[in-house]
Amino acid sequence: MYALNATHSPDLVSWVESANQPETDFPIQNLPYCVFKTPGNPASIGIGIGDQILNLRACGESGLLNPRFASVSKQPTLNQLMALPPTEQSQLRGRIVELLSEGSPDADKIANTALVPQSDVEFLMPCNIGDYSDFYASVYHATNVGSMFRPDNPLLPNYKHIPIGYHGRASSIVVSGTPIRRPVGQLTPTEPGAAPTRDACKLFDYELEVGCLVGQGNQLGESVSIDNAESHMFGLTLLNDWSARDIQKWEYQPLGPFLAKSFASTISPWIVTMEALAPFRCPEFKRDAEDPRPLNYLASDSNSKFGGIDLQLEVYLLTEQMQQQGFKPQLLTRGSFTNLYWTFAQMLTHHSSNGCNLRPGDMLGSGTVSGQTRDSRGCMLELTWDGDQQNALPGSQRTPIKFPTGEERKFLADGDSVIFRGFCETSDHRRIGFGTCMGQVLPASQSN
Repeated sequence: MYALNATHSPDLVSWVESANQPETDFPIQNLPYCVFKTPGNPASIGIGIGDQILNLRACGESGLLNPRFASVSKQPTLNQLMALPPTEQSQLRGRIVELLSEGSPDADKIANTALVPQSDVEFLMPCNIGDYSDFYASVYHATNVGSMFRPDNPLLPNYKHIPIGYHGRASSIVVSGTPIRRPVGQLTPTEPGAAPTRDACKLFDYELEVGCLVGQGNQLGESVSIDNAESHMFGLTLLNDWSARDIQKWEYQPLGPFLAKSFASTISPWIVTMEALAPFRCPEFKRDAEDPRPLNYLASDSNSKFGGIDLQLEVYLLTEQMQQQGFKPQLLTRGSFTNLYWTFAQMLTHHSSNGCNLRPGDMLGSGTVSGQTRDSRGCMLELTWDGDQQNALPGSQRTPIKFPTGEERKFLADGDSVIFRGFCETSDHRRIGFGTCMGQVLPASQSN
């Protein structure tokens, strides 16, 4: 786990003026990674600084990086950089802080050759995600959803003993801004004994999640201990794991989600490194006194004291009609990542505990992040639910969300844009943000 160092100092100031503004997501204390391209140029690794991007490839070509980092900077994805040992990743962060700090002798050179406005670039997938596993780590989300189907026993017996997860689909993960087409699938029969129908999803939903990108991997057959799990975590990104609730209801037994999830997931173009998050570490979720203690392989003093991350998350929705009438996106949810029952270190440790090999760029999803209050619920399935277990899924039995145009939503409509934001903030350190994760819903394809 990274310790605080000079790169976290709130007194650091950048010569990039926009990075010093209090409202920026990307002060010099953050330095999140992305991959981008500009017209006529190859894909390049970038680092967010204010409203600009530092082109890492250009820095390497200008002799501003040592040969090791210059070589990594030429890559079109972050995978090789992710595979570097944490000590080297930390050295690179320190060098970038030197280059971007006020008084840097290389400021003019960088400004002329390696700085690009974010508004002028096309963001690409930041890394090749070879595998994706999604967890179910928010106890409040699990309790709410469980209550819809099992009101007398919302949590299954294994929930508080083991991080529950399933293997997702990596090929359909897309970068923020990519339109999301409403999926088509089999839907539950409307009457007992009737055949299922095949139609466009009618109960389309988002899921507010955080993705953890793996750094260094582990060999097949070898597990990662809870004490070493953090050294295998490169950084975090915002994740929308879109969900087709009606398709899922019909297909999920007995093996879990399939087509209801595999059609698309959206991530932010920005990856905030674990080192940047060091000032915002906090204790793991406080379990009830009667809850079972994690088995030894999932427990450590450091995870207990610092396994959590004090990350605030927000969901906004902009309908097509709101956009046409000049309205701003409406806030739906404000929640906290501290509500996860299991930490990412525990998820990664459990994932590898059977000898499964994780590789640089693999992603672990947190599962929907929900809190105890209605306005902190991380999906529309929960937001519009009134607690009537008999009316959990039918759209007509829910309290809709109202918008300034007079529109109402129980689930997502075509044309809706869902926007996630996230940030970490304390009184002792600069606020750092995660940018945005956005996707607009398109109608189902007629060819399906």
